[in-house]
Amino acid sequence: MTLAHHLVVFARTPRLGRVKTRLGRDIGAGAAWAFYRLTLSSVLRRLGGNGGSDRGGGRRWRCWLAITPDPDIHLRRPWPAGWWRVNQGEGDLGARMGRLARALPPGLVVIVGADVPAIRPHHIATAFKALGRHDAVFGPAADGGYWLVGLRRRPRLADVFADVRWSTEHALADTVANLSPGQTHALLETLEDVDGGEAYAKWKKRRRGRP
Repeated sequence: MTLAHHLVVFARTPRLGRVKTRLGRDIGAGAAWAFYRLTLSSVLRRLGGNGGSDRGGGRRWRCWLAITPDPDIHLRRPWPAGWWRVNQGEGDLGARMGRLARALPPGLVVIVGADVPAIRPHHIATAFKALGRHDAVFGPAADGGYWLVGLRRRPRLADVFADVRWSTEHALADTVANLSPGQTHALLETLEDVDGGEAYAKWKKRRRGRP
């Protein structure tokens, strides 16, 4: 039996001064807001459009959009069609991801953020493939965190998000350490979360095709 594939994108409503605040301290709130709006739109379009379909036109994964603040789930914009919307709920990042991992219908779950410009459909497909052989999969970030986490959720779901030191270089190591004895994990390629001025400058150069 083929397990269902659930892709969850965590997103915050793009309001000026409320998104990418760390980046905003380096480049200004307006530029950070514009970056997030562009990246959010691009990621959702790539992962939920043709990128989420196989060659026969069927869906490779079911698309879920986990939104914060919770009331904004009812907004028409900026959320695209074709995504099932759910609330992130309260708590830190780990509490919110763990809650969704437990609540979604049976199947494999892959969770990503909406603020990593380099995410492409092949990253998601590779993550689901890895879950065919491992209990978890991670996309490492250059800063010691991770831009993707995937969980098999069977025969049991480990509480991998407990006591993780979020927004530090320990986040990935802490999460991996929470796997139960005997559980295995795979790592994808390292991508960069654009959270500071230096990373933003690199992103702009890549976007313009500069070396």
